Amino acid sequence: MAGLLTNFRNTMILSVVLALIMIVSFGKAHGGFDLMFWQATFRWMHVVFGILWIGLLYYFNFVQIRVMPQIPNELKPAVSKHIAPEALFWFRWAALMTVLAGLGIAILNGRDYAENVFSFGMMGGWSSAKAGYSLMGIGVWLAIIMFLNVWGIIWPNQKIALGIKEADADAKAKAARIATLASRTNTLLSLPMLTAMAMYQTFYGV
Repeated sequence: MAGLLTNFRNTMILSVVLALIMIVSFGKAHGGFDLMFWQATFRWMHVVFGILWIGLLYYFNFVQIRVMPQIPNELKPAVSKHIAPEALFWFRWAALMTVLAGLGIAILNGRDYAENVFSFGMMGGWSSAKAGYSLMGIGVWLAIIMFLNVWGIIWPNQKIALGIKEADADAKAKAARIATLASRTNTLLSLPMLTAMAMYQTFYGV
């Protein structure tokens, strides 16, 4: 067992296999692989990739960005050349998969649900009965803004700041500041976004 756990790849493969066995078992216990099964499966994907995405966002902001100024200059390349690029790889692709899984949930929940969520409940006229859609819509659009921020601002500027893309020292410094502010913006938006997701699911179960 220790040999398995010392190998990250094998640990994750086993974890995924066990999760898939449970997913299939839930489907059979439910009575079949119907629409509800696929809704649950896409929600599972949404949560898994969302944890990876937001977890890495919090790692960058709670740990790396705050601690980097305290690290001796001769040790900083260990972070900027090895840890940060790897973390950014999982960060940006987890963001994409989270959004795609979320869109999958919206589609599987039906046209009426998707239209109302993406229009803040205004499709066909707003009423107090649609307040839940409005709040969920805020969360969904915040997540999309955060996703666009990852791919459109954070990653392009991090490539410059980390030297993945060639640039002079001034350009690197400017890119690092832009990437930091964009990442901090996503941190700011993360709790309102997560609140919408969790509260809507609790109150409305959709």
